[in-house]
Amino acid sequence: MAVSGLSASSIDVTAIVSQLMEVERGPVNKLNKKSASYETQLSVFSTLKGKISTFQSSVKALTDSGSFKSFSTSSTNSSALTASAGSTANPGTYTLNVSSLAQSQQLVAAGQATSNSAIGTGTSTTISFDFGAITGGTFNSGTGTYSGASFTSAGAGLQTVAIDNTNNTLEGIRDAVNSANIGVTASIVNDGGASPYRLVFSSKATGANNSMSVSVTGDATLSSLLSNDPAGAQSMSETLTAQNANFNVNGVAISKSSNIVTDAIEGVTLNLQQVTTEPVNLTVTKDTAAIKEAANKFITEYNGLMSDLKSLSAYASSGKSAGSLAGDPAVRQMISELRAIIGGTVSGGTYQALSNVGITTSVGVGLALDTTLFNKAIDENLDDLANLFTSSEGFATKLNDWATTSLNITLTDRTNNISDAIDAIEDEVALREVRLASLEKRYTAQFTNLNVVLAGMSSQMSFISQAFSNSSSN
Repeated sequence: MAVSGLSASSIDVTAIVSQLMEVERGPVNKLNKKSASYETQLSVFSTLKGKISTFQSSVKALTDSGSFKSFSTSSTNSSALTASAGSTANPGTYTLNVSSLAQSQQLVAAGQATSNSAIGTGTSTTISFDFGAITGGTFNSGTGTYSGASFTSAGAGLQTVAIDNTNNTLEGIRDAVNSANIGVTASIVNDGGASPYRLVFSSKATGANNSMSVSVTGDATLSSLLSNDPAGAQSMSETLTAQNANFNVNGVAISKSSNIVTDAIEGVTLNLQQVTTEPVNLTVTKDTAAIKEAANKFITEYNGLMSDLKSLSAYASSGKSAGSLAGDPAVRQMISELRAIIGGTVSGGTYQALSNVGITTSVGVGLALDTTLFNKAIDENLDDLANLFTSSEGFATKLNDWATTSLNITLTDRTNNISDAIDAIEDEVALREVRLASLEKRYTAQFTNLNVVLAGMSSQMSFISQAFSNSSSN
């Protein structure tokens, strides 16, 4: 009698444990998927912050009242005179004549055979510079010296430079003066003579009140070379005289210490470049192109931002997938706030609503600019147009505040919450991973033990089968 079917086989422990763990890892996989979704949202919010910052830049261009009081200037002789106008300027034409340009004083010392040979004994010496005005007396252009003049200090105090045996050469003195940064520039020129190297002191500041008086204490040789008191002994020659710019505006005589003049015409900076032989007409006009450009940029950035916000928060619909921030409360809050601001009003002035100046809202388009109405507002009532945007409750002011709040509070709070959620998920996954690792070891041990049992059973079945086989053959 033969016995069949008495057998036992081993199981694939790795395959079974892998399948069981795949089921066990289901909750962890869901958590990781949720975390990945949150990470995507953080990335989208980061991009959104950048878009809001760009929008805020366009708004800030409007919050500055200068954007609505932007002026351009033109000169009939730009070689002699140019100008720029700020927000406080007034349109008009001004006639200017320039009789002299402001310049700084320049003093030249007697020539030396070389520029790097020691001068004097190297005794510790102090060169002192005082700045002020030279008045009275006469000036000899041949010798570059004054006689009978007075020097009145401007009262800024003496500026000093130390000289000793390490720098008592023309080059050393030059470098010491320049390094001291005391309002004087020192240089060396070569006049081509027998003793060609000459030290030059130039006042950095222009204007009649910035003439120099130079005194030297210490080495006698340096004193005789560089001392220069316009009201007394003068060792140096004046090759340029400190003077003011002298000009007139609409017949009014003006004298200034600089060729860049900011206070002769309100809101206008003049740059005097040449003495004129005939009147120069300077025209200041409204720069309407800059105002329109700022308004158009604002509209473009607003429409782009609103389109992005709507797209990001949109729910899935027929033929369209949901936005990456579909239904997000922060995004929907920002959309609602923007609409409320744009649809609001401003008190005071001729214009209370954006539509009053040609900025209207169209479905599917966003904001649009009616250039005819906007140009009319610029030409007829620029102050009220500026008020519509730049007053404390103006549209640009409100939108700038909205952007600041959105960036620093709304989006920051939202992204912080998401980051916290990601951290919580990571902590939960870490705990589950520990438990899964333990479970995997237990499953592996259990099925390995089962394999041992099955192996024993297989051996017994083989023995029994062989026994039956032998009994049958007898």
